[in-house]
Amino acid sequence: MTQERRRPSGGLGRGLAALIPEMRSSVSAARDVDIDLIRPNPRQPRRSLDPEGLRELAESMTEHGVLQPVLVVETDEGYTLIAGERRWRAARQAGLSSIPAIVRTANDQESLALALVENIQRTDLNALDEAHGYRQLIDEFGLTQEEVGRRVGRSRPAISNSLRILEVAPEVQAAVADGSISGGHARALAGLDGHAQQRAVLATVVRRALSVRQTEQLVAGWREVEPAKPGVDRSSVDPDVQFMEARLREALGTKVTIRGGRRGGRITISWYDDEDLGRLVERLTMYARDGRE
Repeated sequence: MTQERRRPSGGLGRGLAALIPEMRSSVSAARDVDIDLIRPNPRQPRRSLDPEGLRELAESMTEHGVLQPVLVVETDEGYTLIAGERRWRAARQAGLSSIPAIVRTANDQESLALALVENIQRTDLNALDEAHGYRQLIDEFGLTQEEVGRRVGRSRPAISNSLRILEVAPEVQAAVADGSISGGHARALAGLDGHAQQRAVLATVVRRALSVRQTEQLVAGWREVEPAKPGVDRSSVDPDVQFMEARLREALGTKVTIRGGRRGGRITISWYDDEDLGRLVERLTMYARDGRE
C-alpha cells in the first residue's frame, strides 16, 4: 500500500517555521482533534486532488494510522486547516473520527503562506497552482514579489517567472494543470506574442513530446524576425492579413508569414528540423487531397 510521502530535508524541506520566522511561536505538540470540527482552508492554493491518490492514502491510514499531523488554526467554530487537506480528506474517507493536529495561531496572510509552502514541500504543487498561490499573496495582502519570495524561500526572479504562467493562453494553463506540460514549458511559451501563437506551438510541443530546452528553441525560431524590406513596417500590416497568418499558424503549428505586393505575393512557412518539415509536407498534402475530394 502507498504510505504518506516524506521529502528529504534541504531547500524547502527546512520546514515551515524556518521559512516563516514570525510563525515559530504558538506551536503546540500534536494532539488528536475531532475530524468533524476541522474545515478546509478557503485560501488553499491546491485546486485539485487526485481521487486515486486519496483512496490509496486512506487505505494506508486504515492500516498504519496518520503518520504526519495536519496543521490547523483554532477558530470560534472549531479549526481551519492551514496545511494537510489531502491527509484530512483521506482520514475522513478512511472513516477516522479524529486526526493528529498541531494547533497554532495565524492570521489570513500567514495561513496562506503556510499552506503554500507546505504544499510545495510535501505534495509537489503543480506550477499553475503555485503561481495562483503567489498571486493571492500579492493581490489580497499587498505583498511585493520580493516579500513573497522571502516567505516561501525563493528568489524574486523565481516568483516573477512563476507568475508568467498566469498570462499564457488558457489552453497552455490547462496543459500544465493536467500534467501534459511542465511549468518550464509554459514559461517558454509565454515568450510568444499572443495566445494564438502559444496555442499553435503548444500543439507541436505536446504532439512531439518536446523537452523544455527543445520548446525554448522552437519558441526562439518563432520569434526570429525576417529582415524587413526598405519601407515595409510589419506593425502596419493589414489586420485581415494578420488574421490569416494566425489561422495558418494554428492550422500548421509553425511560423507563417504572408507578404503581399502589387502583383500577388508569397506565403513563407518555416520549419525547424527534418521531422518538422516532413510533418508539414504530410499536413499540406492532406489538405490538398481533402480539397480535391
